[in-house]
Amino acid sequence: MAKKDFSAYVWTDKKRPLFGLPLSFTRYKLTEERLLIETGFLSKKEEEIRLYRIMDLTLLRPLGQRIFKLGTIHCCTADKSTPEFDVLKVKDAEKVRDLLSELVEKQREAKRVSGREFMDDDVDHETL
Repeated sequence: MAKKDFSAYVWTDKKRPLFGLPLSFTRYKLTEERLLIETGFLSKKEEEIRLYRIMDLTLLRPLGQRIFKLGTIHCCTADKSTPEFDVLKVKDAEKVRDLLSELVEKQREAKRVSGREFMDDDVDHETL
């Protein structure tokens, strides 16, 4: 079995559903260009979200999560297959949100993507 190289990841963590402990089969991995969400134990699913497609980040920290120094990051994207998703119950969620936001902006600048490109495709911009 090949050893995984975690040096390519900027951040990794697991969802922490019980008392802030990482006893979960959901793993988050962040690179410079994408966020990977791996779920499952016997049957695994890995979802890839390109960072330049993320439009909005919201940090949610209800009391139960704050007690264990956790938080959830709600993400809205321009991706049709995954328009919204949550990075659930992670440690240092504020720092992770800030890191994610910084990488999103870097990717959007590198790919020269503006908010206008994410507008509804049904609208004819030439006639406006």
